[in-house]
Amino acid sequence: MIRKHLNAHPMNTVLDVPQPSLFAPTQAHAKTLLPCQEPFYETAAGAAFVGDSAELLKAMPDASVNLAFTSPPYALHFKKAYGNVSKADYVEWFLPFAREIHRVLADDGSFVLNIGGSWNPGSPTRSLYHYKLMIALVEELGFHLAQECYWYNPAKMPVPAEWVTVRRVRIKDSVEHVWWLSKTPFPKADNRKVLNPYSADMLRLAKKGLKATVRPSGHNITSSFNKIESGGSIPSNVLEERTANDMLIAGNNSANDPYTVRCKERGIKIHPARFPPTLPEFFIKLLTDEGDLVIDPFAGSNTAGAVAERLGRRWIGMELLEEYLEASKFRFG
Repeated sequence: MIRKHLNAHPMNTVLDVPQPSLFAPTQAHAKTLLPCQEPFYETAAGAAFVGDSAELLKAMPDASVNLAFTSPPYALHFKKAYGNVSKADYVEWFLPFAREIHRVLADDGSFVLNIGGSWNPGSPTRSLYHYKLMIALVEELGFHLAQECYWYNPAKMPVPAEWVTVRRVRIKDSVEHVWWLSKTPFPKADNRKVLNPYSADMLRLAKKGLKATVRPSGHNITSSFNKIESGGSIPSNVLEERTANDMLIAGNNSANDPYTVRCKERGIKIHPARFPPTLPEFFIKLLTDEGDLVIDPFAGSNTAGAVAERLGRRWIGMELLEEYLEASKFRFG
């Protein structure tokens, strides 16, 4: 439930008085990390703020964030309604945000950046802007590249049309990069939180048994290879919504989810570049514990905040455009 901003009632009963001797202290609400800013709205676990996230991040204390998960405007071939920076200027534009993200991250925290590729104008060749950004994040700001992951989005359009659908000299680009970065080489992470169901083949091997052998690649396959005591199989870095083949196959074109339906009912503009809840859910589970703080500096429709709340994490969302945050309230009922 979204909370309105009302003055707290005065404590007038014994039950209202804090009892530190009886109860363990609870974590502060996420909004207290931005004490001089008024939230646009808040929930039991988080708060959304309207404003330039470069400035909002500067107001946050050092080492206060466990996970920064975001998808900033890409440097796309065509301009979008939500605004996007040119490829030539993208690295210079994004580094000030990233510098503040690095500062506010806890030492064992992670920064997960979803970013799409782009084409060079007038040519059927790919831009390197997102690779240049990743290198700058590591070499200039001191992030570590924990792992590069990928999101397969089957809903992507076959663009640029000139090369894909007209001349037919290129294929549809349906994969986006997800850079998992960290302040140290050993960020908090536990892949047991995101295990996939065992495949039918793995269950068959566990029942049948497996002889020790050495593969042509040199990998040793021991008799314990087919053991299934861990509770599931370790997912690959090409992520999947609910695993059938180790891919995160998740479209972002849903037309009947509660957010989209309520936006249409109220005549409110729908954010044009939403990512599916599966994407932040995977990394929030992998990289945080309950009660940890998740922030999204480019919140948009605030998918990450809604997922964080559902998973028992605190959250802060930052968005420059008020209309997108207004619509994002629908994610919280």
